[in-house]
Amino acid sequence: MKSILITGASSGIGYATAQLFLKEGWRVGLVARRADRLNALAEAYPNGVALPADVTDAKAMRQAFETFGHIDVLFNNAGLFGTSGPIDEIALEVWTEVMQVNINGMFIAAQLAFEQMRKQHEGGRIINNGSLSAYVPRPGSVCYTMSKHAVTGLTKTLSLDGRPYNIACGQIDIGNAESELVAGLKAANPQMDTMDVKHAATSVLHMAQMPAQANVQFMTVMATKMPYIGRG
Repeated sequence: MKSILITGASSGIGYATAQLFLKEGWRVGLVARRADRLNALAEAYPNGVALPADVTDAKAMRQAFETFGHIDVLFNNAGLFGTSGPIDEIALEVWTEVMQVNINGMFIAAQLAFEQMRKQHEGGRIINNGSLSAYVPRPGSVCYTMSKHAVTGLTKTLSLDGRPYNIACGQIDIGNAESELVAGLKAANPQMDTMDVKHAATSVLHMAQMPAQANVQFMTVMATKMPYIGRG
């Protein structure tokens, strides 16, 4: 049975992706802070393993990886948007919180997965959740956009460093999938074009199922009519 560990598995894209992988018969490690939602998923599917942890807590994350054991794929998904507005209206505390989750949390999970995959001597795959903001920002998204540009740097570096160990790394950039994060943005802009979150989940599954000799380096999946092309 193939295994995947998913961070941010209690809501949004992470939750939808976890459900899909569970239905497809994968052994799924469910990482997030909300233990109640993780436990409910694990109770519904015998192949689910609830691993409550904060991705910014290196000690708790190491314990989660050790509890889960063998890992074929990491979906490095947990993230925050933060407060929207021009840079001079952003509190430093908000900036710090977004960086803690979107950069530090991503690094911690990737580091632990890479280490585990090297020890297994079987290779593996890391899929980072980037964003269209890794390329083109929304107005008033300085914290989120800077963090997602950093994720692209992580993806590229892991792709190089993983080659000797057959560890592939790719990035999925998802635009306007219906989730808790997008709901807040849509409330402020009811005309925003969105897509069902299941399309993001099936895209992650496609990337995870690639054979070892192939990799989806970057994938963009988005609501068809969102103004990503020509945004500005």
